[in-house]
Amino acid sequence: MELGTIIVIGLIIFVILVIISRIKIVPQAQVYIVERLGAFYAQWTTGVHFLIPFLDKISKKVSIKEQVIDFQPWQVITKDNVSMQIDTVVFFQVTDAKQYSYGVERPMAAMENLTATTLRNIIGSMVLDETLTSRDSINEQITTILDEATDRWGIKVIRVELKNILPPREIQESMEKQMKAERDSREKILLAEGEKKSKILVAEGEKESQILRAQAAKETEILKAEAEKEAMLLRAEAVKEKKRLESEGDAEAIINVQNAKAQALERLNQANPTEGVLKYKAIEMFPSVADGKATKIIIPSELQGIAGLAAGVTEAVKEKNISGTDK
Repeated sequence: MELGTIIVIGLIIFVILVIISRIKIVPQAQVYIVERLGAFYAQWTTGVHFLIPFLDKISKKVSIKEQVIDFQPWQVITKDNVSMQIDTVVFFQVTDAKQYSYGVERPMAAMENLTATTLRNIIGSMVLDETLTSRDSINEQITTILDEATDRWGIKVIRVELKNILPPREIQESMEKQMKAERDSREKILLAEGEKKSKILVAEGEKESQILRAQAAKETEILKAEAEKEAMLLRAEAVKEKKRLESEGDAEAIINVQNAKAQALERLNQANPTEGVLKYKAIEMFPSVADGKATKIIIPSELQGIAGLAAGVTEAVKEKNISGTDK
């Protein structure tokens, strides 16, 4: 093979290799900054691109994914002159690859210094206790300031977090003693409140017990009075019923006596009694008539003769008895 042919083949292979080497594939979530003859030419996104040999070059490959930077702890001083160390974490994302490449030299170092100065300014306006209790507020302030400052660098600061706040050892010991004292105080307060509530509950229980006992005694007295009242009513009903039965018995007896007398008179009338019998019956009525409370007794004239006869017979019997006694 001739030398000229070999040179031609070599040149063709070289050109092919150069062309292949100038084909660039941009991966996902990255942007390539391309310069032509030393000046910005284009920013390539995901896909296949071709660099013109000897004219174009890729000056920077920029990731547009969200990134996290953990900066080293910084020494800061609070408003009440307490020195402490604060460790921060910054979450950011590149939104403009061109500004990120040409806006600032060493963007991460610039962001770190900006974060440190901003944090010192914020902490310097706060006392120690406020610093320890206002972490969310500090995070929001730093995020806002950094986002505004880095916007011209093509960077979007998403959020900033204070990872650690480390006050001096003596301050930590003092805070631990204070927290222990507060815990002891809260414990004593809780114990006192518990004892107070216990006494209140006992007193309320005793009060309710006394009220229940009084109510029970009252109900017992009421039930006892009602029982006595019912007993009296029953006794009164019994006495009333007894009197009613006695009255009914007396009335029935009188009616029976009257009926018997009426029947006797009816039988006597049916027997057609003689005048002597009638007079005899009249004499039989004298004891019942004389047994009353009347002071005067009117004797019919028809019976006066019989009465005189009876009196004479009585006197004769008395004289005979006297004479027999004298002998």
